Amino acid sequence: MPSRELSAVLFDLDGTLIDSAPDLLAALDRARARLGLPGGDHEALRHHASRGAAGILAAGLADRSDLDMEHIKRQFLDDYAAELWCRTRPFSGIERLLAMLAEAGRPMGIVTNKISRFADPVLEHAGWNGRFGCLVTGDRVARPKPDPEAVWLACRTLDVDPGQVLFVGDDRRDIEAGLAAGTMTAVAGWGYIDPRENPRDWGADMLVWSPEELWAALHLEGETQWEG
Repeated sequence: MPSRELSAVLFDLDGTLIDSAPDLLAALDRARARLGLPGGDHEALRHHASRGAAGILAAGLADRSDLDMEHIKRQFLDDYAAELWCRTRPFSGIERLLAMLAEAGRPMGIVTNKISRFADPVLEHAGWNGRFGCLVTGDRVARPKPDPEAVWLACRTLDVDPGQVLFVGDDRRDIEAGLAAGTMTAVAGWGYIDPRENPRDWGADMLVWSPEELWAALHLEGETQWEG
């Protein structure tokens, strides 16, 4: 892997580049507190972090079907927007991977269903302004992942053939979007994979368990050894 020439790499954001679950679940806890409920089980809810506000609230308030979920969602999003980089950080090894891909001359982009309101400040807090050649968010396309539209838009922006692009993500939707767009695909096994799912069944070109393993699997010509 890759079986084709690799011209660029696209990444999902939450659960692939950044571990945003702590801040998303903290916002859920504050939503529960407003309802007089105790905090949620973060370990059990962690894999919902890549499912957006609707998915997190559906799982975190599954026992309260009587609630006005649209109102709670608006409050949740405002609350999250105010505190979206308290404990959120890049996953271990991601900074090194991005630096090595840049050194190898491979353009990079992000394709996420997270909307611009949250994705833009996350990249600023991470210090990644200028690091990526494109950021395609869920509100910048008519049909977000698993539709391939966002992946195609990223490829056009980077001016690369989808067949020479690797799309890395931790959710089945990422792999489905990449496959439909014609890219190579990799499952980020370090992300928010539902324990009930088997990512080997998603049809990806590879499943890797760390950024270091991903780098080794790329077999880039003249690649440097992983350090740090």
